[in-house]
Amino acid sequence: MELAPNNNKDWFDINRDRYKKSVKEPFENFVEKLIKEMRKTEEIMDGRPSDFIFRINKDIRFSKDKSPYKLQMSAAVSKGGKKDMVNIGLYFELGPEHVGVYTGVYMPDKEQMDRIRRHIAEYPKKFDAIINEKNFKATFGEVKGEKAKLLAPDLKPAAALQPLIFNKQFYLQHNAEPDIIVEKDVLKYILDKYKHAKAFNDFIKEVL
Repeated sequence: MELAPNNNKDWFDINRDRYKKSVKEPFENFVEKLIKEMRKTEEIMDGRPSDFIFRINKDIRFSKDKSPYKLQMSAAVSKGGKKDMVNIGLYFELGPEHVGVYTGVYMPDKEQMDRIRRHIAEYPKKFDAIINEKNFKATFGEVKGEKAKLLAPDLKPAAALQPLIFNKQFYLQHNAEPDIIVEKDVLKYILDKYKHAKAFNDFIKEVL
C-alpha cells in the first residue's frame, strides 16, 4: 500500500530490506507451494522461484508512466516458466488493487494460431459447450484476445457462427478484489479458478 504514493528508487532503496522480508520472500514461498500442487497433475519445469516470478521492476522504456516499480507481485507457472509464452499454464498476480488469475494461450505463433482456429471450426459444438459451461462463465466470462482483420477464406463460414475464430490470442482472465488475500485461502482460490479452465485448456492442448 505504501509503494503507490512512494513509487521511486530513493524510497524503495530505503525500504528494500522490508520489501525482501515482508513481500519477496513470502511470495517466493507461496509460489513454491503452488508449483508443488500443480505438479501433481501437470508437467512443470524444475527451477527456482525466480524462474517463475517476474521482477518488481517495470520496463519503462516505452511507457508514459515512468514509475519504476509494479504494485503487484506476479508469476507464471508452466512447462517453461515465466519465459514460456506458448505452453498453457497459470499466470497470476497479487496486489493492493486486485488479484488476477490468467490462463490459456497468450502468444501462439502463426501455425499454432491456425491449428487452434481450425480445431474450433472442426468441433464447434464441443467448443461452445466448454465456453458456455456454468462455472467457466462465472469465473472467466469470455475468451479474450485481439481480433484478426483477415482470415483464411475456408474458415470464414465457421467464423460467422463462432467469431472467436478471428482471435489471435485465446486467453482467460479472472479478477477479484484484493481483500481475498487476507480473507481466503489464496492458494486454494487461485487453483480452484484455474481448474475451471481445465476443459478449455485441454481442448487447446489437443493441437498445440
